[in-house]
Amino acid sequence: MKLYHTTKGNLLEHEGSILLIDEHWDSLINRDNLEAYLLAKINGARLISAEERSSWLNDETILAPIGQQEVWAAGVTYLKSRDARKEESQSSGGASLYEMVYDADRPELFFKATPQRVSGHGQQVYIRKDSTWNVPEPELTLFISSSGVIQGYTIGNDMSSRSIEGENALYLPQAKIYEKCAGLGPCIYVTSSPIAKETTIKMIIKRDDKDVYNDIVAVSRIKRSFTELVGYLFRECDFPNGCFLMTGTCLVPPVDFTLQEKDVVEINIDGIGTLVNTIGTNPRH
Repeated sequence: MKLYHTTKGNLLEHEGSILLIDEHWDSLINRDNLEAYLLAKINGARLISAEERSSWLNDETILAPIGQQEVWAAGVTYLKSRDARKEESQSSGGASLYEMVYDADRPELFFKATPQRVSGHGQQVYIRKDSTWNVPEPELTLFISSSGVIQGYTIGNDMSSRSIEGENALYLPQAKIYEKCAGLGPCIYVTSSPIAKETTIKMIIKRDDKDVYNDIVAVSRIKRSFTELVGYLFRECDFPNGCFLMTGTCLVPPVDFTLQEKDVVEINIDGIGTLVNTIGTNPRH
């Protein structure tokens, strides 16, 4: 089932029907056994008619599936990501850091975004004006309850400045954290079973309505398990509203590619749907 956070309320898509779940978003999603809870709510929920569906669930009404949660991210969880980080950091002498992280027991985890800095489906994400090399990073993203249990999955776009991170690994926060630095959505895919390893992540980048990047990868290529990443994240952190964790990327555009304003990034993950974001820059700076 799919749970949408929209301007008209919380909508549950289940077996072809759309239902209105009248409950505060944070209290709704932050619970163990979320799937069972939603199934129990179906009988008392309002059914959205076929005539209403398009006006209740569309690109203008869908919000990022986030309330007061923090967004965190894992890095260098795929071999291709390790190689890309080494390549961009070669001139600064930091290339060996990423190889060490890939092989280490402890994963790389970093804070990514506050809710304010997260964009939903159909909204803009930004590239930094002080960066010369910007890319999207498509990532399967976990929603984790405050007790540290994975309750659902969504699509994440971990916007990154490769020029800033490559200049010095200590600049990672500036390369990763800024206004509209993350895309999330379009829904939370809720299931009691772990997502299948055969699940694929596909990313298309369009410029002037033409594909300038198109690639696909299976989630099974990840080195670390999701429960391992969650375990490290929750070792010394509390998340009273639950949290989101981006699990890393294996789709990396070539070194001669950088995003431009008005580019469109489409990320599709089997079972979840498609997250679409347009590239912009912060008009206030």
